[in-house]
Amino acid sequence: MKFLPQPITPWLDVAAIAAWGFLLLHYWLGGKLNLLIHPNYNGLTISAGAALLLIALLKGYQLWKRRRSAKPVYDAQHLAVLPKGWGSALMLIMAIAGLLITPRAFASATAVQRGAGEGIILTQVRPQAFRGMVNPESRSLIDWIRTLQVYPEPDAYQGQKVKVQGFAMHPGTLPGQYLSITRFVITCCAADVYPVHLPVKLMTGDRASYPVDQWFEVEGQMITETIEGRRQAVVQANSLKPIAQPQNPYAS
Repeated sequence: MKFLPQPITPWLDVAAIAAWGFLLLHYWLGGKLNLLIHPNYNGLTISAGAALLLIALLKGYQLWKRRRSAKPVYDAQHLAVLPKGWGSALMLIMAIAGLLITPRAFASATAVQRGAGEGIILTQVRPQAFRGMVNPESRSLIDWIRTLQVYPEPDAYQGQKVKVQGFAMHPGTLPGQYLSITRFVITCCAADVYPVHLPVKLMTGDRASYPVDQWFEVEGQMITETIEGRRQAVVQANSLKPIAQPQNPYAS
């Protein structure tokens, strides 16, 4: 039993190809592509979307011409090996779902699942050349993590100015006067993102005043603190300013 009548199946193929091409371009034009893939692959993704639309257009034109000329779309002797339409139907449904569901950046729940509370430095961040002359205040969060991974002695950074952005987390491994400023790093696509973070010591009060997942710009300087018996480089905050989530929330 065929899933769809044979005359409908080729048009379903066209619809699925066109829907996926439109979906990729929709993410790009809507500014959501950075939530799904590394910016280095934007050009490839946009080109793929345009190519899919072009393929769908050409294939649809061919089907239309065959219909006008009353020629069968499928040769009867090959009907037994033709696809039944399941694959195209599934791809079309997935593309429609992608249009209806708005992608969102990962937040603290995902960060906890992927180990954000397990330590200041994550081994997935590849060490880069240590550049001691870089202005500390110009370092991003990922720059600080890379620097600390190359040379983790916290006293080496005592008093250096810090200005980083990320969303707040409240790890159970940190006392109440600390929070964690966190970002995700993306290497290829959303499937491989992982969190990096720095502990932040608050000026006054406790972290309850700084909601989880709210983005902040933190300004302060590095100090050395001992937390749960471990000496760490910690940001002593002078200010925590709420900010909007960046258009590209992932570091790379």
